[in-house]
Amino acid sequence: MKFKHNKKRNTAFLFEALVRELTKSIIENDQTKKKATLLIIKEHFGKDSVLSKELNIYKSLNKEDNLKKEVAERIIFEAKSQHAKIDKKKLFEAKSHLINNVNKELSPNVFSNFVPNYKFLANIYQFLNGDLPPKNKVLLECQIVESLSKDKNNDTSNHVPSDKLVFNTFIKKFNSVYSRELFNEQKELLNKYVLSFANNGIELKIFLNEEVGRLKNVLEKGMSLKEIKSDKDVGEKTKKVLSMIEELRNKPIDTNIIEQVLKIQHLAREMSI
Repeated sequence: MKFKHNKKRNTAFLFEALVRELTKSIIENDQTKKKATLLIIKEHFGKDSVLSKELNIYKSLNKEDNLKKEVAERIIFEAKSQHAKIDKKKLFEAKSHLINNVNKELSPNVFSNFVPNYKFLANIYQFLNGDLPPKNKVLLECQIVESLSKDKNNDTSNHVPSDKLVFNTFIKKFNSVYSRELFNEQKELLNKYVLSFANNGIELKIFLNEEVGRLKNVLEKGMSLKEIKSDKDVGEKTKKVLSMIEELRNKPIDTNIIEQVLKIQHLAREMSI
């Protein structure tokens, strides 16, 4: 199905495009762009903003959660109900303000950033906003139901914990396996992770983007150390870790990602000593 879609009016696309712009600024060590992007995200996607409310609706429909069909259908019904309550005039004005802000403070090129799940976000946009024939509306709803019912990962240990009890179990497991005291940067990562359950996860995404950039820089500098150069095996392993860091940027945040970053943080510490 092909529908007319204005990506600049797609709240989820706007948010993801800005997150990727932030990532680029960190990689390029562009502090000016980083600060500007961060300010825009915080201003327009704050907890009680109208864009944040619509973004949360997109997120509820954009997950592969291995749900039963009837549960997925109830989520879709609730998402439509909540979306209908949003003041469309305020929403349009908020998006216009965001677009103008991006054009003025950053660049129109932000809207050309690659967003991996763009097509599905476009489908959600059409489902929520499009004045479509009944058949097309139903077909879009079926696609969303299918996605929500899909089992993204059979290993449930990699799913994001739903409450602090599960989170604490994860931490205990990590400590028992690796038997080490956490460094400050590891504690900060875990703290952002806990807080992400109560908000949009914006601060966690921002922190991870910055931390991944920092870790990459530390490991690249470590490659030039005499001890690393003289040990071929260690050098190869470090290269693999650097490759893995790049892959982390395009993966959804779950317990597996958090655990990998915790390990890399420890490795970076050892290299810095």
